[in-house]
Amino acid sequence: MDAEVAALVASHVEGARMNVTQRCAEVGVSTTTFYKYVARFRADGVSGLFPDSRRPRTSPNRLPADLEDVVVRVRKEQGEAGWDYGADAVLLRLAECEELWPSQRPLPSRATLNRIFEARGQLEQVPQRKPRRRFRRFVRPAVNELWQFDGFDYRLAEGTTVTVLHLTDDCSRVDLALQAAVSENSTDVWETFCAAVARYGLPHTVLSDNGTAFSGRRRGWTSLFEQRLSDLAIQTICSSVAHPETCGKNERAHQRVLKWLAKQPQARDLLELQDLLDRYRTEFNDRRNQVLAGLSPHQRFDLGPLARPQGVLEPVTHITRHRVTSSGSIGLNATLIGLGRRHAGKEATVFRNGDHVTVFVDDQLARELHLDRTRRYQPQTR
Repeated sequence: MDAEVAALVASHVEGARMNVTQRCAEVGVSTTTFYKYVARFRADGVSGLFPDSRRPRTSPNRLPADLEDVVVRVRKEQGEAGWDYGADAVLLRLAECEELWPSQRPLPSRATLNRIFEARGQLEQVPQRKPRRRFRRFVRPAVNELWQFDGFDYRLAEGTTVTVLHLTDDCSRVDLALQAAVSENSTDVWETFCAAVARYGLPHTVLSDNGTAFSGRRRGWTSLFEQRLSDLAIQTICSSVAHPETCGKNERAHQRVLKWLAKQPQARDLLELQDLLDRYRTEFNDRRNQVLAGLSPHQRFDLGPLARPQGVLEPVTHITRHRVTSSGSIGLNATLIGLGRRHAGKEATVFRNGDHVTVFVDDQLARELHLDRTRRYQPQTR
């Protein structure tokens, strides 16, 4: 409201004589608007000069208060149980239970739920982020085409930190295996993989990070896990160093497990932790998932198609350089290879295909051997 218009309205109501048309033209307001504010000023005083709220007097499409309470209660229950409680997750829970939401009434939209959560103070306010120019979801078209393998830490009630080894299927999001272990070691990694294979069959490819129990490729050697997978014709790939987003689905799965575990009594030992992990895996794999178009991970897995290992893999060739020790040996993949004291201090170039090793010193063949994994030191043969 312009100050001149407000003064003109007040003067007219108080009985001042004026040419309304001329005065309205001078202050830049139509006579219709002028007389509207005159009527409002007479009825409500100064408050009548302020614009009315544009909010509709009735909202026929708004959810009734009792149904809003149901939505909020479901969100709270899911959060307290350790599960996802966003709008999509709440919608899936409402669709599953007739007692919560009558089937004859259409489900509210995701935006409606978020407006309810915001009005009830249940949405965490985050700074506005720059919108992505492009969003592309990477997912393998077949189940068992790619398994993602990694581990995360868990603290027991007595303070000891242990490891949870976690295998997920890229296509169906099935938690293939969750295994409590003392550490991320090659023995438990292999046992976890075998447990997943017993349930779901062999995969085509396994993706992991660069932990030594999983991969030695970026260090110039082949881990025992990689060698065993190669023997099964299963391809192995590993993420770039310091790029955990490559294993993004597995990292997201870790977050879900940790959130659920945080709502449970803290495990006192590995057995109690394994019981919790088995319960979580069973419940999660049978829960409907918004990312899977409302299917559960097991339902999506059963839809297929199913990928399998294909053919015999060629062994990966690693080329590394080592300094020969004063005792005439080099270290390779937790073994010592004897070359002779005459090579002490020199640089050796090593070619390795699986367990077959060829060593060159001064551009001359110094030794060729097949590693004997039953012993640490590989002595020279005469």
